[in-house]
Amino acid sequence: MQALQRKLWRDLRSIWSQALTIALVVASGVAGFISTWSAYDALAWSRDRYYSEARFADVFASVQRAPLSLQDRLSALPGVAQVQTTVAQTVQIILPGVAEPMRGRLIGLDAKRPQKLNEVFLRSGRMVQPRASGPMEVLVSEAFASARELTPGARLQALMNGKRQDLVVVGIALSPEYIFAGMGGSPDVRGFGIFWMDHDALAAAYDMGSAFNQVAVRLAPGAHENAVIDALNRTLAPWGGIHAHGREDHLSHRMLDSEIREQQVLGTVLPSIFLLVAAFLLQMVLSRHIAIQREQVAALKALGYGNRTIGLHYLQLVLLIVALGLLLGVALGSWLGEWFTALYTSVFRFPQLLHRIRPELLLTALGVTVLTAMMATVQAIYSTVKLAPAEAMRPPAPGHYRPSVAERWGLQAWLAPNARMVLRQMERSPWRALLTIAGLSASMAIVVSGSFWGDSIDLMLKTQFEQVLRGDVTVALIEPGPANASTDLMRLPHVTAVEASRSVGVKLVSGHRQWRGNLQGRPAQGQLQRIVDTVQTVHEAPAHGLLLTDRLAKKLKLRPGDEVRVELQEGSRDVWTLPVAGTVSEMMGMNAYIERHTLNRWLREGDVANQFVLSVERGHETELLQTLAQQPRIAGSFSKAVMLLNVQGITARNLLIFSAVLTAFASVIAMGVVYNQTRIALAERAWELASLRVLGFTQGEVSALLLGEWAVEMLVAMPLGWLAGYYLSDSIVRLIQTDEFFFAVRIAPRTYAFATLCVVLAGLFSAWIVNRRIRQLDLVSVLKVRE
Repeated sequence: MQALQRKLWRDLRSIWSQALTIALVVASGVAGFISTWSAYDALAWSRDRYYSEARFADVFASVQRAPLSLQDRLSALPGVAQVQTTVAQTVQIILPGVAEPMRGRLIGLDAKRPQKLNEVFLRSGRMVQPRASGPMEVLVSEAFASARELTPGARLQALMNGKRQDLVVVGIALSPEYIFAGMGGSPDVRGFGIFWMDHDALAAAYDMGSAFNQVAVRLAPGAHENAVIDALNRTLAPWGGIHAHGREDHLSHRMLDSEIREQQVLGTVLPSIFLLVAAFLLQMVLSRHIAIQREQVAALKALGYGNRTIGLHYLQLVLLIVALGLLLGVALGSWLGEWFTALYTSVFRFPQLLHRIRPELLLTALGVTVLTAMMATVQAIYSTVKLAPAEAMRPPAPGHYRPSVAERWGLQAWLAPNARMVLRQMERSPWRALLTIAGLSASMAIVVSGSFWGDSIDLMLKTQFEQVLRGDVTVALIEPGPANASTDLMRLPHVTAVEASRSVGVKLVSGHRQWRGNLQGRPAQGQLQRIVDTVQTVHEAPAHGLLLTDRLAKKLKLRPGDEVRVELQEGSRDVWTLPVAGTVSEMMGMNAYIERHTLNRWLREGDVANQFVLSVERGHETELLQTLAQQPRIAGSFSKAVMLLNVQGITARNLLIFSAVLTAFASVIAMGVVYNQTRIALAERAWELASLRVLGFTQGEVSALLLGEWAVEMLVAMPLGWLAGYYLSDSIVRLIQTDEFFFAVRIAPRTYAFATLCVVLAGLFSAWIVNRRIRQLDLVSVLKVRE
């Protein structure tokens, strides 16, 4: 066995560069698997632990104003285990020295009634105490406090019920309700914060001393969520209840759950592709390596070594390469996993976001990688070691030499001698040529799938902030009011146009399927806020029926022409049956649209609106937002420029970082495919190339013969790689598609060019190495004939 061990290390040294490239491909797959699944585990484990410790509620509801005595009725509803009520208001926040507008969510904490649900976690400082005199004490959400550099003792103001109220920060806190904090699904750590204050002080400011407007419910074991939600809606209806919803529709939980599911998909699909490419390379390299050593295998058998011993010898070679890849992959994956987890702290806030690599994750990576490598190479090993010694000693049969197809078609006059030799060689070894083309196409497709995210994000941002939302400021009213408020808004300084819309909470029911959300009443031909699909087509809000996002229609199994039951979740609680007028493929959200006047007619409210989009003179948005913040009827005003900055600064940044890492992995794979294919071609044709040198061909001409074959294969692989890259990107997008976002697959020419450049550079690097190898060919030893 000592002799085989020495041979093993000699073999490994002889193919060290090929072994290293394969190990790097394995490392890319393992690192991708470890990093994405460890980040997934960190998010899922931190979420589940925090939800459990803080007793995160299962169902949530808002009302305009309900008496505290109603809480006993809510607690008695079937399926309800616990009920918690409080007072909450959204207000303008004013920080000394900060001109830009900020919004805050004030939530009451009652020291006399400890929290049953959604328990606040105190990161630093102390809890609020009832105010005797002076400013009100508040806890501030950690994300907002970090962005605005607020610490215990900091002072600020809030516009509460039309009056400025001094606040003093006494602590930094977290809540399971606001792991993700933002308005409209956009993370906004600088412009939106959560503030907890004494319940009685907040209730007194809004004349709600014996009332509440927020409800949180924990379900009893075995309870049906939809039944509890329906019971809550019926009970809260007389007090202006806005449709209750479960965790699935809770903004913070929905955004966190979407990110966790994306990590699951990416941690499964992409590493699988990497490992398949590594398996392809292992099979290709090992098959050629064993074929070259046919004589050595015969000699080993003649000396008494059995098939099993020889097979294990070559299997050890494979396992050494895989072991190196595993070590590199685990180290890199651990580092990347910690990095990805740290990136999440800019979006999601937990008391403890712990990155860890569980033993079962390592065992899975080890098992899948080793199993893939063995399955790829066992056939190559078996087909050689089973040969009888005499057969193994026999030289391989010469190839079948004949003119190429192009020559038989009469095109030889158009082909130089070198070109004809290249085409003949490719036709003589069609499987090798096809595998090379497939490898080049696959590597190019992987680079495309790793780079297209920037194009898709750019398309999404341009669509949402240039085509859909063409106004500059969005204003939401606390309660619906006359649409002629547009006239008052037009009188504000620097406002150039106003567009009104109306939204109302509804439940859409189709058979046993249902969806709770807002039905949006828009102008038929809106100009400041339009309905635009993924191919930039503008759609009108229908006057007869509903226009549904295609994902919503698919969820409800509806098609244009079908009827859907519309249950109003506020006000009169009417029930309508409306046809589906059409569907639209949008990038953000699941939405239902109808023409505003038609919606108002169904609601029997007259000409009413609760949202306005304003166009503002350039440079005057901040001034206008500060003016709007003084209006008591306005629940919130949002700047498009600030929302765009938030998305670019957090969401887009994280996606682009991930894209850069994936592109680096894909480039490694491209290098592995091209380099190994070129090295194998050199090993197979060494005798032929040396013969040409002896016959008078120059080194450049000999290199051109070998690299010309690669160039032809590259030209064929390019369009195939582009096509495969598109479909691979499309598959990934469909797998990670959520209710909130749909990334349309847009691949710019520069992305295809970048992918091509990566593979070409890998080929040029391989060509440089091959040229060195050709210069170093020992013509005497290469030309020795096997007897």
